[in-house]
Amino acid sequence: MDAAVPAATPLISLIGEAAGATDTAALLRLSKAGVEVIETAIIERSRSAGRTLGEVSLPVGTVVATVVRGGQPTVRGPEVRLLPGDESLLVSHEATEQEIHAAFQ
Repeated sequence: MDAAVPAATPLISLIGEAAGATDTAALLRLSKAGVEVIETAIIERSRSAGRTLGEVSLPVGTVVATVVRGGQPTVRGPEVRLLPGDESLLVSHEATEQEIHAAFQ
């Protein structure tokens, strides 16, 4: 590993800054591992708002790392219902930002 991963609270702040005004943003590319970390925010008009993680059709090679709700990252199962204001962090070795955006937004 080339860099230390910050603690959860600073990481959440970095996510907010990186995402800015967009709903979906690539946050980190780990070229040696061949994966990308992508964040997407669930908003009122998101197609995934009110659906469970299990109901969201994720692109091939993509997993949900955490759902951040109320500033707290959690590891959730497929039964968690996505709510407006949630932020999902996904790890993928194949999907693009646009594919993640299409699945959630």
